[in-house]
Amino acid sequence: MLHISFLRGLNVPGRSVKMDHLRGLFTDMGFTGVRSYIQSGNVFFESDETDQDVLARRIRTRLSERLGYDVAVCLRTVPALEAVVALDPFQAVTLADDLRFCVVFTTAPVPDDLDLPLVSPKGDMEIVGVSDHEAFVVWHLIGGRAPAAKGFQERILGRDATTRYFHTVVKILAAARWTSPACTDGVDDRG
Repeated sequence: MLHISFLRGLNVPGRSVKMDHLRGLFTDMGFTGVRSYIQSGNVFFESDETDQDVLARRIRTRLSERLGYDVAVCLRTVPALEAVVALDPFQAVTLADDLRFCVVFTTAPVPDDLDLPLVSPKGDMEIVGVSDHEAFVVWHLIGGRAPAAKGFQERILGRDATTRYFHTVVKILAAARWTSPACTDGVDDRG
């Protein structure tokens, strides 16, 4: 089964990890078909294990041992990611230059009693929708800068979560589906 691993906290200040090293860590764990997509900690791999909680704990433990810091691991399958994209969660929001549409992937279930839309006290984030393990958030850029996840977003969705722009999630899904003999080095960094 193909799994998509969304990792939190890689290639941020003080936590630089080269993708070939990260792919090597996944290969060392016994996974096959290991590929990465862009530098923000998106890894595709195949495993016979179907229990994503077991896989996530295994990956998190191994990465913590090898990298020296904790990395949240949010796993999805291609069908699960297809379902997220199919929700078209931002259809009611008009995109503008000062907005970013984001998907927050969580390791724990998203609270199902949120009164949506839920706007941050600063007005820089708005949770416009949720699914079991994802939240769909509109970031309002202030002075051209994205809001920090610490505070509002972490308080509502937890620390063990990672954010990707919605258009990047669409590209990640396309890359996960992509298989080609030309991709012999295990890397798909298109897009």
